[in-house]
Amino acid sequence: MDDGITDESRSPASRAPRRSQRRRILIALGLNAALIVGLVVAGILADSISVLAAAGDTVADCLALVLGLIAIALRDRDPDHPHAQRPIAIAALVNAALLLIMTIIVVVEAVTRLVAGPPPVEGLPMVIVSVITMLVMLAGAFVLGRSAADEDLHMRSVLLDSLADAATAGAVAVAGLVILITGGLFWLDPVLALVVAAVIAVAAVQLVVKAIAALRGENVDFDDD
Repeated sequence: MDDGITDESRSPASRAPRRSQRRRILIALGLNAALIVGLVVAGILADSISVLAAAGDTVADCLALVLGLIAIALRDRDPDHPHAQRPIAIAALVNAALLLIMTIIVVVEAVTRLVAGPPPVEGLPMVIVSVITMLVMLAGAFVLGRSAADEDLHMRSVLLDSLADAATAGAVAVAGLVILITGGLFWLDPVLALVVAAVIAVAAVQLVVKAIAALRGENVDFDDD
């Protein structure tokens, strides 16, 4: 992979996507931050580990977005440097590490609940907060745009996080609706949390592998899966 140093990359027009990246990440950060308090409160009121897992994931996403903003700023200070993309790879690696840590916490709590017997869970708060979360995450993905999937590794990871969070929220909403209608099946909550943890873990591991390869100087294509 070449260094990506071209006359076009030095042009003013090429700087527009970089400004666009910062603006889009700031909007996504604001959307995620607005959700945290609501998710925590709803998770506690509903005694739902899956909702609390979503809250923890949102906190990790916010930290990753802040790191991403720092990485983009460092990259843009000297975009023609041979290692200009290294801060992006580091941000993606930290993002994945935070997700893996959150996954472990969720797995431990979910398994504990399954072994001890799932406590009663309030379905209505699960449904309401999950639907709101899904809509906010889809809005964030819309702001990032489809072009984020064809940009650098970090932008792709942010877009995938938003889409994964939207899917997770949708699944939690369905589980909450089932619990609300049946007045039981409380085991759905920790089981769903385990499923969500597994999906997040797979994506995080793939991101770790690619980020480490980039940091080791291997030929990692940031613009192709």
